[in-house]
Amino acid sequence: MSGNVGTLDRVIRVIIGAVLLAASATGKIGIWGWLGLPLMLTGLIGWCGLYQLIGFRTCPLKK
Repeated sequence: MSGNVGTLDRVIRVIIGAVLLAASATGKIGIWGWLGLPLMLTGLIGWCGLYQLIGFRTCPLKK
């Protein structure tokens, strides 16, 4: 399993995921904030299953 999420994409995913989880934990947006969990996880591990299914990559190919 090689990574398919690039650096900028990973940073954005982690930030948005953390904001969503924090908003959910403080009761600002309710249960929908838990959608930030898969965003954070895919950002941290650098691999996205949806990207894999559709054949999309945001990271450069290694030579």
